[in-house]
Amino acid sequence: MLLSTRCAICDRLGEVVCARCVSDLPAVPALATPLHLDSCQALMAYDDVTRILLTRLKNRHRRDVVAWLADQQGTLEAPTGSVVTWAPTSVPRRRRRGFDQGELLARAVARRWGVPFRDLLRRAAGPAQSGRSARERRAHPGFTARCVSPPCVVLVDDVATTGATLTAAARALRSVGAAEVHGLVVARAARPGSAAA
Repeated sequence: MLLSTRCAICDRLGEVVCARCVSDLPAVPALATPLHLDSCQALMAYDDVTRILLTRLKNRHRRDVVAWLADQQGTLEAPTGSVVTWAPTSVPRRRRRGFDQGELLARAVARRWGVPFRDLLRRAAGPAQSGRSARERRAHPGFTARCVSPPCVVLVDDVATTGATLTAAARALRSVGAAEVHGLVVARAARPGSAAA
């Protein structure tokens, strides 16, 4: 078999994420909604298994993981009248990887929901969030809006650790007209300061 799919977590032949690994994915922790968001939904908690999944997407170009994650996120309810966007990664990371995982996820979720997708945010230059303390995370990153925001936005990101990225992005959207901002992430860290992918 020339083309075979391997599990993005355990590397077994079969599905993008095999049934055994799906059963090992951690439940979402109960956490407060980040500032400036009306709600924040996640598929799973951020732990070692989730880290493997997201690292293979971002650093090993397992783009098939995007479709699988979007299928899971697409089962969550889309707010009425929403437009989907994402919290952009830094320009150097996008150049190095050749893509922005948040953008790919947001596009795929919008397709599954049958709602519009728009490029609404620009990320200011600054250090990466991974490996930083909660205090440092809250100081960065900065976002600016590219245009007037639709009234209801679903903001997609891969991991919410302290919620600093979602908070900064939501603040930028609200400054240009968003009345509602809902976060949608693959994973949420169980406590502030957990290492992000």
